[in-house]
Amino acid sequence: MSVEPTSYDRKLNFAYAAGLFDGEGCITYKKYKEKKSSGVYDCWRISMEVAMTDEATVRIFHEIVGVGTVNKKPRKNGHKMQWRWRCVFRDAFKTCLNFFEFSHTKLDKISQVINHYTTHKPTPENIIDLEYYKMFMAKKNKKEIYETK
Repeated sequence: MSVEPTSYDRKLNFAYAAGLFDGEGCITYKKYKEKKSSGVYDCWRISMEVAMTDEATVRIFHEIVGVGTVNKKPRKNGHKMQWRWRCVFRDAFKTCLNFFEFSHTKLDKISQVINHYTTHKPTPENIIDLEYYKMFMAKKNKKEIYETK
């Protein structure tokens, strides 16, 4: 007979996983230029990973977060085999949402990923009137002022 975990159990598991990620993980949130035949474009690299020599720990971590992949990470001579959990883009966003309240050392990058996917950005398609645009810019400027204090 299988017992479904309670919301308390899930929260406790995410607290464990967030702590493990804070100590052993890596988060990348970086904009770079990509050259295509039609021009140069801004692209984003958003990824999270945990690499460890203990396969069981990495697999338990993967089971808790519920997204991403686990693969071998070959090492050069004299080093133990590592196992790597990795997720990118929207899966990283989902993981960041779950880790937010428990993270400390990686909280800044986690916040950047969350803001990347939740901030409403103006585009020619969604600016339907000048008042909306002014409201958006005022909100954005207020946020930037708040973040610099």
